[in-house]
Amino acid sequence: MTPAARLSAAIELIDAIDTERVPAAKALKEWGTAHRYAGSGDRAALAGLVWDVLRRRASSAWIMDDDTPRARVLGMLKVERGLDVEAIAALCDGGRFAPAPLSDAERAALTSRSTAGAPPHIAGDYPEWLDTYLSEVFGDDRAVEAAAMASRAPLDLRVNTLKAARQKVLASTGHLGTMPTPWSPFGLRIELGADARNPGIHAEEAFIKGAVEVQDEGSQLAALLSGAKPGEQVIDLCAGAGGKTLALAAMMQGKGRLIATDHDKRQLAPIHERLSRAGVHNADVRTPKGSADPLADINTSADLVLIDAPCTGTGTWRRNPDAKWRIRPGALELRLKDQIAVLDRAAALVKPGGRIAYITCSVLAAENGAQVRVFVARHPEFAILPPSQTTAALGDKAADFTAATLQSAEGLLMTPRRTGTDGFFVAVMRKA
Repeated sequence: MTPAARLSAAIELIDAIDTERVPAAKALKEWGTAHRYAGSGDRAALAGLVWDVLRRRASSAWIMDDDTPRARVLGMLKVERGLDVEAIAALCDGGRFAPAPLSDAERAALTSRSTAGAPPHIAGDYPEWLDTYLSEVFGDDRAVEAAAMASRAPLDLRVNTLKAARQKVLASTGHLGTMPTPWSPFGLRIELGADARNPGIHAEEAFIKGAVEVQDEGSQLAALLSGAKPGEQVIDLCAGAGGKTLALAAMMQGKGRLIATDHDKRQLAPIHERLSRAGVHNADVRTPKGSADPLADINTSADLVLIDAPCTGTGTWRRNPDAKWRIRPGALELRLKDQIAVLDRAAALVKPGGRIAYITCSVLAAENGAQVRVFVARHPEFAILPPSQTTAALGDKAADFTAATLQSAEGLLMTPRRTGTDGFFVAVMRKA
């Protein structure tokens, strides 16, 4: 496919996503099935265009003063890809499979309009109803913080120290362009261009042998800040597919007792194979069965309960830009109830002197600091540890990392703009 043909296909796909109200990933998959002549490079480039339009949906429409699929695609080429009007016109020459030529109005918009003076939700590319929530956290910086959350994320890997050292994996994956992550002592990063395909990590020897896992650096750091230690009894209460369970296992060096569970047993399906590949032998996966409590035998005996809490996922917009336009206020209310329930459940599992590490991939205060405050009010036996204590796990990078985060009395917040990670909130509370 020519670049112009890819652009036409992107316009058609955005139109399908709008009119049929389907998730972008589903629309892209269906397009690939219907257009088998398109090579992997074409599919990757087309996906890049579609995801970039979704990342810059509001600002692109503002630039064009038009909210049609074509307008958003053209506006994205200026806002996100940095193309000038002549470069865009060259792609829209009206030739075979190419978009129709630019109209006078489109040329004028691409030449003269910008996001200068646009409302924060336009400049930051997020739903207007979230403006109050983001203002509460970031104030006047909300547009630039959100704009960073709209950028494309790199591909981060976590080296499994149960099987390999970072330097060894760095050398064996050098052909992928890996480099050390800025903060995590176990992380590797692969920067990706606009049209780049994700490298086939799952086919790499390091992955097959369990030496690396795909995990955002922010998620790695969140697990690290929990302070899990060898010999402890640790519970991953919302383990899901096991990303943080694996990180905890490496921190514990195979010593102690690690229990992984989740209220949704379907989420746990991949964890068994992942634990086996990673060489984890001290993990006990407890799958819910009916109404029985899989943790009934754990009563105030855990050293650490890690809660990777169900949340709105606003911190992961870089990886799932479709989600930010699909989220509704009702989803936040449901997540707040879920978080209260899981925090109260954790409180009953922790022994005196033990800890709860509360983690969300959200940047909203209602899910983060506010949730921690009301938890401590309900459970005054818990005290919040200051971030300076939890970040000590980062060694000589602790001070710089702490300064980079947005801190509050309840915990710390990582963001793409501040730490180069997904948005993660971390609070650690110790039981008296």
